[in-house]
Amino acid sequence: MKKMLILLAITYSVSAQINKQGATQPQIFLEGKLSTGLNERDLAISPDGNELLFTVVAPLNKFSAIFQVTKQANGTWSKPKIASFSGNYPDLEPAFSPDGKKLYFASKRPLNGKSKNDFDIWMTEKNNGIWSEPKHLGNEVNTEMDEFYPSVAANGNLYFTASYNESVSKEDIFVARFENGSYTKPVALDSAVNSKLYEFNAYIAPDESYILFTAYGRKGDKGRGDIYISIKKDGKWQTARPIESINSDKLDYCPTVSSDGKTLFFTSERSQIKSDFSNKKADYQYFENVQKSAQNGSGDIYWVNFEEILKAFNK
Repeated sequence: MKKMLILLAITYSVSAQINKQGATQPQIFLEGKLSTGLNERDLAISPDGNELLFTVVAPLNKFSAIFQVTKQANGTWSKPKIASFSGNYPDLEPAFSPDGKKLYFASKRPLNGKSKNDFDIWMTEKNNGIWSEPKHLGNEVNTEMDEFYPSVAANGNLYFTASYNESVSKEDIFVARFENGSYTKPVALDSAVNSKLYEFNAYIAPDESYILFTAYGRKGDKGRGDIYISIKKDGKWQTARPIESINSDKLDYCPTVSSDGKTLFFTSERSQIKSDFSNKKADYQYFENVQKSAQNGSGDIYWVNFEEILKAFNK
């Protein structure tokens, strides 16, 4: 009973901090509730901080679904459950619109009754607290290639990841501008953000003043992918720089920021699995505990104070 009360107190303490301030160094977010031994990634936070959506990926990437947790009256978080619109087809990478009324995500669900082999971007709207049947964003945005990781600015401009046949790069960040009620043809961001290597999983600030994304293969990268930031000045993207304080020698990706701009959330595959048992022989219990715990090399959600990070890059 004592252990349970301590856990509830910790959970309440964590939930009370949302939209206020994260830690100065990356910390696991909602360990045991949202970050577990499963492969969790790409967190989406409602503007009021009361609803979290995230992806759980099955082993070998065979399937993925979007889960949600909600804040309860006593300040604790509900147990994760599959979102009402997910669970039948591969879905991932949810992202709220800045006003919280729409949710964008990538999916392989059928289109017009025909199966799809590629990911497209879909959108669902919340009506009376219930997510509507998802709508395909149409051919202005989607193609027969994959479109991933949507992120939406306050003016409706849609940023996403894609790798097209005519592109000279591996993956790039694109933007489809929302004008007169529809999307313009997507264009790749310039070389301040994109390169001939891999750029993916971008989060755009609501006012488009900065963009966060993951890049892989760049000179000086710490690991399998690092998170970068580019600041927009005088209407132009500045050369992206890595956020050294949060990157690790593992894959760090899927950045997103709380609606108040104070907390950065991201996914990381960093691990604390021991590689040396010379002082004490490993046993079966150790391996079972690793499989059921965060930081086992699968994806976990982390959070960190973003105000100081952004301040440093705006100097």
